[in-house]
Amino acid sequence: MRRVIFNQKGGVGKTTIACNLAALSAAAGKRTLLVDLDPQANSTQYMLGDKANSLELTLADYYEETLNFIWFPKEANAYVHATPIDRLAILPAHETLGELMARLESRYKIGKLKDVLDQLGEYDAVYIDTPPAFNFYTLSALIAADRCLIPFDCDDFSRRALYRLLDRVREVQQDHNRNLNVEGIVVNHFQERAKLPKALVAELTGEGLPILENRLSHSVIIRESHQKATPLVNYAPNHKVSIQFRSLFHELNGEEKA
Repeated sequence: MRRVIFNQKGGVGKTTIACNLAALSAAAGKRTLLVDLDPQANSTQYMLGDKANSLELTLADYYEETLNFIWFPKEANAYVHATPIDRLAILPAHETLGELMARLESRYKIGKLKDVLDQLGEYDAVYIDTPPAFNFYTLSALIAADRCLIPFDCDDFSRRALYRLLDRVREVQQDHNRNLNVEGIVVNHFQERAKLPKALVAELTGEGLPILENRLSHSVIIRESHQKATPLVNYAPNHKVSIQFRSLFHELNGEEKA
C-alpha cells in the first residue's frame, strides 16, 4: 500500500498526518516507509530532529544521481534511514530538492519516485508527504501511489480549492495512474462546537464527496510534538488528538490495530 497525503494548500496538516499515520502503521506491526518530497523537509525534521541536518544521502541525492549517467548506481536502500520508531524508516528530503526540480522536469524524470519505491518493495506500507503545490514532486507521488488522502481545513477558501484539487487528481488518474484511488478527505483542525465547520462538512458530505468519519481537532500539543521531533501518537498517546489519529487509522485500514 502506497498512500500519498496531498493538498495544494499549505497549512492543512499534511506533514502531521503523514508522520502520525506512519507511526501508527509501524506500531501495528507493518514495515513502514515515510517519504518526504517537500524541499522544506518538515517530515524529515519531525521524525529525526537535529539528525536531519547531518544526513549524507537523501532523496535529493537519489534524484541527482538519476540526472547523471552512472555505471554502478547506489542501491535504493542507501537513501533510506532508520527513525527512533521500530519498523519505521524514512526516505528523507533536503532543501536542494527545490533546485533540482527544473532539471528533473526537463529530463522527464517523473517516474523515478515510482522506480525507487518499486526497488524498496520490502515495505508493507508507504506514506508520502508532498509539497503545498501541484508540481513535479506531487505529480511524481500521485503516479507512484495507489491511494490519495486529502487533508481539508474547514473554511470556504479550502472548500473552493478542494474542487480544483479533485479535478487534478482525476486528471492524473486518467493520464498517468489508473490505479490511483481517492481514499478519503480528512477534516483537520475541526472545531466541533463551531457552526461553520459542521455546516461545511455536512454540505460536502451531501455532495457525495468521500469525507472520512473521523475528524482531527486543533491543539497546541501538536506543535509541541513537532518541537520534540516525536509524532504526537508517541509523544502524548492518551491525548484527544492522538486518540482521533488512532480512530482515523482504524477507519482507513479496517481490521488493523495500533
